[in-house]
Amino acid sequence: MKKYLLFFFSLTSLIIHSQTDSRIYDIIDSVSADRLEKDITTLANFGTRHTLSDTVSQTRGIGAARRWIKSEFEKISADCDDCLEVFYQKDLVKKGEGRRITKDVWVVNVVAIQRGTKYPNRYIIMSGDIDSRVSDANDFTSDAPGANDNASGMAGAIEASRVLSKYKFENSIMYVGLSGEEQGLYGGRGLAAYAKEKGWQIIGILNNDMIGNITGVDGVVSNRDFRIFSEPVPPNETEQQRRARRFYGGEVDGISRQLARYVHKTTQQYMPEMNPIMVYRLDRFGRGGHHRPFNDAGFAGIRIMEAHENYTQQHQDIRLEDGIAYGDVLEHVNFDYAAKLTAVNAINLASIAWAPPSPETVKIGGIVQPSVKLTWSSVEGATGYKIYWRDTTSPTWDHSKYVGNVNGHVLEGIVVDNFFFGVAAVGKDDHESPIVFPNSILLR
Repeated sequence: MKKYLLFFFSLTSLIIHSQTDSRIYDIIDSVSADRLEKDITTLANFGTRHTLSDTVSQTRGIGAARRWIKSEFEKISADCDDCLEVFYQKDLVKKGEGRRITKDVWVVNVVAIQRGTKYPNRYIIMSGDIDSRVSDANDFTSDAPGANDNASGMAGAIEASRVLSKYKFENSIMYVGLSGEEQGLYGGRGLAAYAKEKGWQIIGILNNDMIGNITGVDGVVSNRDFRIFSEPVPPNETEQQRRARRFYGGEVDGISRQLARYVHKTTQQYMPEMNPIMVYRLDRFGRGGHHRPFNDAGFAGIRIMEAHENYTQQHQDIRLEDGIAYGDVLEHVNFDYAAKLTAVNAINLASIAWAPPSPETVKIGGIVQPSVKLTWSSVEGATGYKIYWRDTTSPTWDHSKYVGNVNGHVLEGIVVDNFFFGVAAVGKDDHESPIVFPNSILLR
């Protein structure tokens, strides 16, 4: 009887910690392709949203665009009893600071914060870019509708706020429209510095840049594939951390890479029709995105975007040349696909915002032993912890064990040399924190 009870309780624990949260499916179903089409169309119809464009007109230029974005966040807030704190965050960038800054300009970001009930100073961020451009990066008067790059990402952030504002979360969610991306990532740089100044605890940023195109310049058409770009380790790691990696591993296990794996796992669990592709690179070859300034500041940050780009439709003057229609215009945006990637963001924002914080310290031991021992710091609000491990060549966490509400566990029969390990905190409804790679060594 005792053995039967032990088996029963073990099986019950396994079942409980493999459940899904039905609210996540509701979030997926609530994302509207029609609303995204309306918002992307509105943004494209401002003519140009170049960072140096008109700020006075009510119908054209980046000034009109950012006022409209702010008003949309305010409408959403009014519908949820003022659940969003909406404001501008801005920095003055002087002429000549960069080769694409040809006059003094205020780089203005639009921020909407959905404050967490338990951890109001911990933020998971979704961003899109407000600005657009044509072939000449310094041409701020020509039409640059930027329908896909990046009205799609900006509209996605607005739509995610509409959907998630119907829920309460323990952690804060921030929805952001960033400016100055095409001129040199100025908006992200300014907001990351602002976060440091305010002492915000940034869990991570999901930067969305081009989430509406399904037809690649190479002829590939897919409305299921998307890419997740992440850098391997933080650029501000210490020399001591670098030396430790040489002996203990972790070359592909920085905080941004763990955030990428989190998005990959959650998407496969709740949206198996989608194909998340993790790309082991900060961004596309030789190019950049607005998550990079957050990485530079020591925060986790990834880029979520379409898998198959069409270069004739980004950073191009609108024209017909040699039978090719150049330009980033509305007819090239697939709104159903943009809705899918918006849903990918929304379910990951929700999962992280519902989860407890990650353990601050994870220690590992097992040198020349037939087992691995892990211990970790307690997390307020955690109902238990889950140990993950994988082959050293695997991109994803392929094995896991829920170990209950304890602060350590021994994995018998597993040799530390052959795998990488990590620990996540588990909260109510089984939402998990991002995994923490061991950051300290158990000497015995």
